[in-house]
Amino acid sequence: MRDILPDLRARCADGVPFALATVVAVRGSAPRDPGAVMAVDAAGTVVGSVSGGCVESDVYEVAREVLAGAGPRVVAYGISDDEAFATGLTCGGTIEVLVRGYAADAERAELAAVLDLVAADEPVAEATVLSGARTGARLTVRPCGRGRTTGTLGAADLDAAVTDDARGLLAQGRTGVRWYGARGQRRMREVAVFVRTYAPPPRMLVFGAIDHAAATARIGSFLGYRVTVCDARPVFATRERFPTADEVVRAWPHTYLESTEVDARTVICVLTHDPKFDVPLLRAALRTPAAYIGVMGSRRTHHDRLARLRAAGVDEAGLARLASPVGLDLGARTPEETAVSIAAEIIQHRWGGTGRPLGGLTGAIHPREPEGRVGPGGPSPATRGAVRPDSW
Repeated sequence: MRDILPDLRARCADGVPFALATVVAVRGSAPRDPGAVMAVDAAGTVVGSVSGGCVESDVYEVAREVLAGAGPRVVAYGISDDEAFATGLTCGGTIEVLVRGYAADAERAELAAVLDLVAADEPVAEATVLSGARTGARLTVRPCGRGRTTGTLGAADLDAAVTDDARGLLAQGRTGVRWYGARGQRRMREVAVFVRTYAPPPRMLVFGAIDHAAATARIGSFLGYRVTVCDARPVFATRERFPTADEVVRAWPHTYLESTEVDARTVICVLTHDPKFDVPLLRAALRTPAAYIGVMGSRRTHHDRLARLRAAGVDEAGLARLASPVGLDLGARTPEETAVSIAAEIIQHRWGGTGRPLGGLTGAIHPREPEGRVGPGGPSPATRGAVRPDSW
């Protein structure tokens, strides 16, 4: 959504009717994850993508039908060996796409309110019914104390259950489908609800204003992190040296870390490799729920650092959280190559990859979590663009 956010906001502001196609489920290998969107407006202009080009033409036709007055629809695209090239989704996976129209002013106003929150980096979740007569019904959920819930999925008990789950998913920064009974009963499979969360971008905190930090900040921004570079030395911690960082902070690293927000999506890159900075900084980092703490240095520096941290009272469980020396073994030499190595380790840590060449592995390239399978077994692998209410 963020990649076409300005286009969607402009259409809402200008009163331009459009249909929005959203990937709500993926099974097997597919180009885009749940939450990927494509918009088709009344003039036939397309922005965004739901499959990297594989099934866009068919989704475009469905979007035009929805704009012409058809109700919200869920379409499934699956591949059998004989149909792979005929349909276009040659990666062999299956996807399900919700296509919903925003033709009326009130519909666009509801969406515009969500888009404004996303643009302001305010956390918000949008829940949409995917099955039955209420397909397309929407509920907008804010974190507790951050705003009221708006809209309805058709029943107060269902709204309450979905609100609770949406807040949980929002806290985790996750998007997916949840199943309920008609009155919000859990462990029932009567109503499928797609919960799309818009959490603020995760943070990357880079400590040490060196050339490797500049390269790491650039790749962090490229990966979608909100990047902060921190160093106590004013001559090095300058905006000119780190133009892609969202902020450059001049402070002692551990002091800054103890005063800033760190959550379970934050990644911390300690590139100072100086004991007077490293030890107090890492002690502070290990008290946070950060997802990743990477520390630069040679193996000699690494062993010396571990000894200093043990002497400072850090236990073995804490030391085991450190990715040190930082990065995957790619043979990196330059700051830019080292940044790629660090980014590769962060991605591996996030998704549980092996770090080995894909050509030497078997099995799915993109394993999916169980909640990504929407229907009882997912969409039929031989269907082309069919509306499949029976799959929910």
